[in-house]
Amino acid sequence: LDSIIATLANKNEELQNFIETLNHTLGRVQVNSTQVVSDLEEEFDTLYSILDEMKESMTNTIKQDTVRKSHELQNQLTQSTSALESAEELLEFANNALHITDEGDFTKAAKQIKDRVTMAPAFRLTLKPKATDNMTHLMVDFSQERPLLQGLKFLPVPRAPEIVLGDCLVIDNEVTVAWRMPVEDSKIDHYILEYRKTCHEGLPRVKDEQCWEMVDDVKSTEHTLQGADRLRFDTKFMNFRVRACNKAAAGDYSDPVTLETRAFNFGFDSTSSHLNLKVEDRSVEWDPQGGKGVDSKVKGKENKGSDCQCLSDGFRSGTPSPKRTSVTRSPAPRGARDRFTGESYTVLGDTSMESGQHYWEVKPQKDCKSYSVGLAYRNLGKFEQLGKTNISWCIHVNNWLQNSFAAKHNNKAKNLDVAAPDSIGVYCDFDRGQLSFYNAENKQLLHTFKVKFTQPVVPAFMVWCGGLTLSTGLQIPSAVRSFQKTENGLGGSNSSISQQDPAVACDICLYDKLPSVDSSLMP
Repeated sequence: LDSIIATLANKNEELQNFIETLNHTLGRVQVNSTQVVSDLEEEFDTLYSILDEMKESMTNTIKQDTVRKSHELQNQLTQSTSALESAEELLEFANNALHITDEGDFTKAAKQIKDRVTMAPAFRLTLKPKATDNMTHLMVDFSQERPLLQGLKFLPVPRAPEIVLGDCLVIDNEVTVAWRMPVEDSKIDHYILEYRKTCHEGLPRVKDEQCWEMVDDVKSTEHTLQGADRLRFDTKFMNFRVRACNKAAAGDYSDPVTLETRAFNFGFDSTSSHLNLKVEDRSVEWDPQGGKGVDSKVKGKENKGSDCQCLSDGFRSGTPSPKRTSVTRSPAPRGARDRFTGESYTVLGDTSMESGQHYWEVKPQKDCKSYSVGLAYRNLGKFEQLGKTNISWCIHVNNWLQNSFAAKHNNKAKNLDVAAPDSIGVYCDFDRGQLSFYNAENKQLLHTFKVKFTQPVVPAFMVWCGGLTLSTGLQIPSAVRSFQKTENGLGGSNSSISQQDPAVACDICLYDKLPSVDSSLMP
């Protein structure tokens, strides 16, 4: 019956999501229909405007040619009429000269007639019209354009691509999405890939908190989504869809797919932090002025280390944080653990681990004097320091007076024969009881603890005279996974301090102490 109830509940949720999708699609059909009608009218209005402009231009050409021909023919007509009148007058004068009887007068008249004929306009005119009445050169023929106009159709739209789920890959905080066209289409110019983060498995929901983000102008049928450094997986899943575009239009979206992007996300638990620590969302920083409420002994030890200045330009997370001055520390809520105090400059993570594999990274400020990174049970005492109890494990970096790099647990320390990296990766396999530290840049193994966890654990951090920046929402890197498979196959790492390993000497040196050094433990 429980199984049937769960099945029905899931089906009801699917149907509700489908109904919301149908209602959303129905509404968009009306909106998009109105839009394409408006676009169609605009296109035809543009075409009408072009035709009207062409008609006006061609009509003006005909009028201009008519005026030109009329002017030329009118000039010829005027000149010819004048020449005819002159010729008629000369003809009449010549006829009258035939009746002159005096030889001298006749000769004189004949010479005048000859001179006038030579200069007569009638003999200087070209008796050919300078323009014809033919206007056929200004006629138009739409026999070719008419079929084109009659053949106007809606734009050819590419078909929806198909996302190939088997070729999609989520690894190392990068997502590769691959797709194909159902039929070959040589006219496709590019693709548009859209994605959004979601906390829901299955088909995308219309009413989702996240908006679709777009990657335009993808030229191939595969795209790898990555940030400036890498994506932060702060939700369990991501939805993806893609559409093809030709030079004219974009086609329908592919059926969306949902890929799992589960990762370990947490922040600092500000209610647990020492008062000398300023805690923001993804960073913690030493504040020598923050512990004014502690006893005089602790004050004196803080004054001893007051020459260490807080780095104001330290590393920050990729997301802008609020100004430190706006950070307020409210009293611990009822039921919360006590703040760390005394010499335990510690802050815990706000999310516990009780199963599975998890990974996160920590980056110290360049001039950080001392810090520790590791795990602890949540009931770690408020005066206890990381690595000095049997319920905390860490690696400790000391740059104060004498540089050191060591793994610490249960007040035992093991020097690590490598340089402290710029960034540390922390890997926890709760079920196998394994805590490993890596160089976050090249994934070199630094140290491994073999532990049998008896209760949930939380990330733990100590910092003095400096600061730490936290990176979460990270998948376990493929290099770490591969190394862990090899190590587990070989029986685990040899470089470890286990709870059951009393043979490891208590090797506490100067690096093991904070500014308040207990001289009785000094070598």
